[in-house]
Amino acid sequence: EVQLVESGGGLVQAGGSLRLSCAASGFTFDDYGIAWFRQAPGKEREAVSCISSSDGSTYYADSVKGRFTISSDNAKNTVYLQMNSLKPEDTAVYYCATDLRPSCQYIYYSKRFNSPWSYWGQGTQVTVSS
Repeated sequence: EVQLVESGGGLVQAGGSLRLSCAASGFTFDDYGIAWFRQAPGKEREAVSCISSSDGSTYYADSVKGRFTISSDNAKNTVYLQMNSLKPEDTAVYYCATDLRPSCQYIYYSKRFNSPWSYWGQGTQVTVSS
C-alpha cells in the first residue's frame, strides 16, 4: 500500500524558513518521482516541486524558484522541501504526491491534461505571517 506522510509545517514570519518532509512507503522509492503540491484557500491545487531519483529530473514552479529546494534521502525514503524567504502568498496546505511515474516530466502532462496524481499524503499546513 502506497503511503505518504508529510510533516514540518507550521507558522512562520515572512522571510523565515521551514523544511517539510514526506516519508514514503509501499513502493520502490528510487524508481519514481515524488512531488510537492500546495492549495491555498479558494485556489486550485498547484504543483510546487518534484524530484525523481530514477532519471534525476526536478521541477520547480516559477513562483518558488530560487527560494525552495527539493531533495531526497533514498536511505530514509524521504523527500524534503526546504523553503526559504517565505512570503505570505506561500500560505497553503502542502501535500506530497506520487503517480508512480519515473520522471518529473509527468508534471507537464498532468497539468496540460488535468490528470490528477494517484497517491497523496494528508497534507501539512504552512502559514506565513506578514
